[in-house]
Amino acid sequence: MEIKNYKKRIADSKIEHFLKLFGAISIEGPKYCGKTWAGRYHSNSEILLQKTTGGKSNNVELAKISPSLILEGTKPRLIDEWQEATNLWDEIRIDVDRTGLKGQYILTGSSTPNRKGIAHSGAGRYGKIHLRTMSLFESGDSSGDISLEQLCNNKLQGKLTGEVDLRQLAHLIIRGGWPANINYSSRDASEAVEEYINLIIDDDLNRLDGIKRDKHKVRLLLKSLARNESTTVSNMTLKKDINEIDNEDIDIDTLASYLNALDRLFLLDNDEPFSTNIRSSIRVKQSEKRHFADPSIACSLLNIKDESKLINDLETFGFLFEALVERDLKIYADSFNAKYYHYQDYQNREIDSIIELENGEWCAFEIKLGANQIEKAAQNLVSLKKQIESENGKEPSVLCVVCGLTNAAYKRPDGVYVVPITALKP
Repeated sequence: MEIKNYKKRIADSKIEHFLKLFGAISIEGPKYCGKTWAGRYHSNSEILLQKTTGGKSNNVELAKISPSLILEGTKPRLIDEWQEATNLWDEIRIDVDRTGLKGQYILTGSSTPNRKGIAHSGAGRYGKIHLRTMSLFESGDSSGDISLEQLCNNKLQGKLTGEVDLRQLAHLIIRGGWPANINYSSRDASEAVEEYINLIIDDDLNRLDGIKRDKHKVRLLLKSLARNESTTVSNMTLKKDINEIDNEDIDIDTLASYLNALDRLFLLDNDEPFSTNIRSSIRVKQSEKRHFADPSIACSLLNIKDESKLINDLETFGFLFEALVERDLKIYADSFNAKYYHYQDYQNREIDSIIELENGEWCAFEIKLGANQIEKAAQNLVSLKKQIESENGKEPSVLCVVCGLTNAAYKRPDGVYVVPITALKP
């Protein structure tokens, strides 16, 4: 469908590819990240299943009573928020089997549905795509001078990329990558994200599975997650944090169930640990690194609404900058079918980001806000690589420091690449 002012997404090429491979595709991701617009861009007809404020939708009822009517329309047909009528999953699978045609349906959903009543996984019929908020390249805030894919294949050519302003970096973190907020000021964007969080707490969490959750404790958990953004804290640590900072207590099982609900709404985007292809004697911790779907969520929960507040707290700035970079690296890596992880071992050695290529090679990235941190980060990467080599493990093929405040992309004498986040693209 023709959409005025549609901003191209990196995932567009994957959507087009999957429409040629599968009879239907499912685009998942947090609300407000642009799923519906992406689906519309690639479809020729649509039907929307969103429930109204009163909780009713004629289209939802129609989908349950007469699903064949919902499927009528020029293909590819977009079915938005399909999880409101989960019976459509099997109906579409049956139709795809009947026709044998590819690219028939595009489903979009902002929560993981209850699989009850779904008879088949859809394997071979459905392709799934996870859509995140916009990267800096998609929003026009990265020059795209440096390709991550080429970098991961050791093909970087040095280049001056221009000066980077600290205040602008702070703005990009506070604003986030929500398509509708791209032209907002930091304060306006923060207010929009605050309302977004309120709606999730007040409405979406209850509608997810009909379970009523303590809104106050959900908010405390979200604030604790914001305080622990870009860390590997355990659920027990989150519980203690809530008790120590907010003088409240929450049962550990309740906390886990709340985290599961937030994950089902795609509000969380944690990094999996690198299950080591290193194949050395180094014991690797199996802890996920905590992230929201977008760093702006943490900013809003921490009441950071303007650049000065972030600049005056460089420690928090560093964690949130790391979240921004890792969001973008995930988006870029996914475009060339690479896997994304983090690394931490029991000797507390860490690598912020790991990208594993399809051929089994892996690349190690450290993320630093200031150029004055590049030297130490590079030494850390080189040291860990040497230790892996000494233990006959599979060493990284690329070492790189992704920096905020650097004006060039280059390769150091020790072999470590340095690139600014505001110059990266897939």
